Amino acid sequence: MGMNILVGEIPYNIGYTLPNIHTLIMQGNNFTGQIPISIANTTNLQVINLRDNSFHGIVPSFGTLPSLVDLNLGWNQLQAGDWSFLFSLTNCTQLEKLRLDANNLEGVLPNSIAGLSKSLELLLLRSNRISGTIPLEIQYLTSLRRLYMEQNLLTGNLPESVGNLSNLFVLSLSQNKLSGSIPLSVGKLSQLSELYLQENNFSGPIPGALAGCKKLETLNLSCNSFDGRIPKELFSLPSLSQGLDLSHNQLSGQIPPEIGSLKNLGPLNISHNQLSGQIPPTLGQCVHLESLHMEGNLFHGKIPRSFISLGGIIEMDLSQNNLSGEIPDIFKSFKSMKLLNLSFNNLEGPVPADGIFQNGRKVFIQGNMKLCTSTRLLRVPFCNAEASKQRNSSSILKIVGFTVLSLVLLSCFATIILKKKKKLKQAAHPSCKELKKFTYANLMRATNGFSSDNLIGSGKYGSVYRGRIESEEHEVAIKVFKLNQLGAPKSFIAECEALRNTRHRNLIRVITACSTIDPTGHDFKAIVLEYSVNGDLGSWLHPTVHEDGQRRPLSFGTRIVIAVDIAAALDYLHNQCVPWHTAI
Repeated sequence: MGMNILVGEIPYNIGYTLPNIHTLIMQGNNFTGQIPISIANTTNLQVINLRDNSFHGIVPSFGTLPSLVDLNLGWNQLQAGDWSFLFSLTNCTQLEKLRLDANNLEGVLPNSIAGLSKSLELLLLRSNRISGTIPLEIQYLTSLRRLYMEQNLLTGNLPESVGNLSNLFVLSLSQNKLSGSIPLSVGKLSQLSELYLQENNFSGPIPGALAGCKKLETLNLSCNSFDGRIPKELFSLPSLSQGLDLSHNQLSGQIPPEIGSLKNLGPLNISHNQLSGQIPPTLGQCVHLESLHMEGNLFHGKIPRSFISLGGIIEMDLSQNNLSGEIPDIFKSFKSMKLLNLSFNNLEGPVPADGIFQNGRKVFIQGNMKLCTSTRLLRVPFCNAEASKQRNSSSILKIVGFTVLSLVLLSCFATIILKKKKKLKQAAHPSCKELKKFTYANLMRATNGFSSDNLIGSGKYGSVYRGRIESEEHEVAIKVFKLNQLGAPKSFIAECEALRNTRHRNLIRVITACSTIDPTGHDFKAIVLEYSVNGDLGSWLHPTVHEDGQRRPLSFGTRIVIAVDIAAALDYLHNQCVPWHTAI
């Protein structure tokens, strides 16, 4: 009965009226109340899936279900109590999957976890309030392949015993309060593919022993206090392809030239450290790089021309360093690049005029005092005196125009404020039950598998795709949050809280939000909005050379109308919209 809009409570006697069922699936509804303890009477049960409802109370004991294989109670409001339910599960010797994520579980994880089934492959405890240290006894779960305990309050060290989980495929402990160094025993996890330790208090050097994880595809150690050099052994992993993130630490020294061995690496982020020296030319050998972030370090010297081999790169950020020399013209041939940030360096000379440099919204070069350009799109000085005079003349006209615009805007604001002094009566807000429900599969189909062809924008916390959902008459915009970015989960919650109460003709309508798990077991969060078919305002106010031939310039009167509409929306947000915490 999963994925419907069923409400109410499950009958308390379900275990007596349906004693012979093998599978109980009720996920994705609006069930409330407590989970009936009579379920423990259905001794043939193999699968219990009550995920994504509003059940509360203490997790009941299921120790009388010897055939239980899959217990999924995630995304409810359940509590742990004294954790006796966990001890009862030691009787379920066939248990392979245990999912208790996104509940209200509190307290210290008991040592009885060691008694769970030797067949347990998945343990999902993320997004709770579990505190204390990781039990040493976790080493006895030798069949464990995926362990997710991120977004809790865990403290202490990562135990050495974790190295005994020889079948571990995913280890996710991010967003806790773990400290100390990474134990060398982690290098014994030869089957490990994904390691997430970001947003903790880990310190010390990054151990070269991680090179023992021969199948490692994703490594995220960002937002900790790791220091010392980047171990060159880390670059001996040809499997490292899905992401390497060492950002926001205290790493120092030069980048080892062995980095060129990571030929299959997609995203690389070593930003906001204390790395120095020149950018190694061997970095150009990472021919599959899609994202390169090196900002906020102490790199000097020229941008390597070997970067010409990075033809498939989408975004590159080398800002806030001490790079010098001219901007190489290799970037103008990068057809897929959507962001190039070279700002706040010591670059000099003329800026290339072709390719990505024709789009002032994709290139950032401010803070380089010795750069000049032949186009006013990039907002740096012109390379010859005559063009500078033309620009100055144009600037005078702009100043006069915008002075008039400012006066009109002030008048508009004053009129709006005078008219709106008396609060408008707030319209009733639709309840959550009226929002449409879309699954991960719905959004994946709508965007052709989140294809880059459907990508219409990308920011720090998320990417926006254009999509077509069968139940919707028009195309939609789907903002998918980058949950591995620091602050992205909070950004999702903040946007939901702000947008769910806004109803105004000048604000894009929010259709719904989607918070679920993707097929790989990772969190997935997205917001579905109306799609603006005419593009964004910036492209109309500052069209590129390519767009100039297709669009008529906006008249001064049209710009005034746009400004007034924006002012009306701002007035609504600041003076009329009911704050989210007072809404129903």
